[in-house]
Amino acid sequence: MYRVVFMGTPEFSVPILDALINESNVDVIAVVTQPDRKVGRKKLVTPPPVKKKALDYDIPVFQPEKLSGSQEMKDILALNPDLLVTAAYGQYVPTTLLNAPRFKAINVHASLLPKYRGAAPIHYALINGEKETGVTIMYMVKQMDAGDIISQRTLPIEEDDNVGTLFEKMSLLGRDLLIDTLPGLFEGTITPIKQNEADVTLSPMIKPEEEQIQWDKQATVIANQIRGMNPFPGAYTTLNGERFKLWEAKVTEQKTDELPGTIIQLDKKNLVVACGNGTALSLKVVQPFGKAKMPVESFLSGALNYLEEGMHFAESSE
Repeated sequence: MYRVVFMGTPEFSVPILDALINESNVDVIAVVTQPDRKVGRKKLVTPPPVKKKALDYDIPVFQPEKLSGSQEMKDILALNPDLLVTAAYGQYVPTTLLNAPRFKAINVHASLLPKYRGAAPIHYALINGEKETGVTIMYMVKQMDAGDIISQRTLPIEEDDNVGTLFEKMSLLGRDLLIDTLPGLFEGTITPIKQNEADVTLSPMIKPEEEQIQWDKQATVIANQIRGMNPFPGAYTTLNGERFKLWEAKVTEQKTDELPGTIIQLDKKNLVVACGNGTALSLKVVQPFGKAKMPVESFLSGALNYLEEGMHFAESSE
């Protein structure tokens, strides 16, 4: 059996780890994940999803704050693994560790590399209105997501997809691709392909200022921004000076010459806002400040008391 160390942290990584554990010719000898963190309003210390899965199978777990120079890294090296597999680990992995295993280190990355190197490939694929994405398995090198490609598999992006639905689909796609790729990797029958540096695009962590809606952009751009931040971190605007999150919206056929951000249609079921270039967006799921997310109809049942056509949503005043 091939001795494998798995490195991952969020829910995305769990099906991949589970498949490795149940692969007949693989022995997952250790799992490396991020430390337990405080989560939610109550700040409860919570283990990462990958840790929970590992403990279900009594697999040793390492949780260093930083791998480089740590005792945990020395312990991992002492295990003498044949292969290191990472999937959304979320931390720098020292080159010494990458090169130590017989079959080196591979990563399951949620994009069709060389597009969308970085921490938020799923977010950016949606924000940029891509019609297709996929998963890449590659060798890990010091430069982020720049290693040779071992295998890839594509996935269409549906109109109703958001970050949450794509995370689930791509996690399962990555799981299946990894299991299909391992035999050729171990047998040495795969010829890796170098990434074309001319085609590289980046997908860094979403910055707070990127979460705010700029109403002078076209409705399609704003709709993609909203679904590219659902369910996290969430796109927002302001209404009456307070933050107002938008979770789902649809582009309409309406044309308008109103100032972007203006409410141009308002009734019991519809809240339509003017956007750039005469386009318009119908809000579907919203979250007023201090309240839970809700269908726009639920919001409007009370908001019609103070909202009216011609009022404006605004950019963040923060």
